[in-house]
Amino acid sequence: MSALLHGQEPTSSWVAGWSHLLPSGSTVLDLACGHGRHMRHFAALGHTVTGVDRNPDAIAAVSPLGEAMCADIENGPWPLQGRTFGGVVVTNYLWRPLWPHILDSLAPKGVLIYETFSAGNESVGKPSRPDFLLQPAELLTACKDLRVVAFEEGFLDQPERFVQRIVAVRESLETQTPARYPLHH
Repeated sequence: MSALLHGQEPTSSWVAGWSHLLPSGSTVLDLACGHGRHMRHFAALGHTVTGVDRNPDAIAAVSPLGEAMCADIENGPWPLQGRTFGGVVVTNYLWRPLWPHILDSLAPKGVLIYETFSAGNESVGKPSRPDFLLQPAELLTACKDLRVVAFEEGFLDQPERFVQRIVAVRESLETQTPARYPLHH
């Protein structure tokens, strides 16, 4: 079996499994998008996609999919000031100072789908620095003002890794009846 080229890996099962929560035609931000596996997924579902990454080669590769922004979001200004999205997707990336920007990027009824490495991963590989590993239940704390639809924390194999992942919605203040967020199996 040949190795997949970077960016051609399959969509994260977590992202794919919760994509149904985004209304059709949503705008989706893929933060630290890399070579665009999740931009491709959401574009194929009919969403308008925006990807942000600091790697110019990655941005060149994803530019045919939608808006592609080359920006160093760790050391430079937030490039999406004042913009909101119906979905924000972050996988395999953690830079804690960005949390306020990530959460502010969610439109009312916007869906956050986040999955990254957590404490324990240092025992099986990279990343291993605490700066890049979520602490127990850290995503729940970060999303305390959102409606958490799903949360998992634990170990996955193939490849072996410790992860934490969450799906959370910025509920609209006008909601009179409880929103129905269909769960998947």
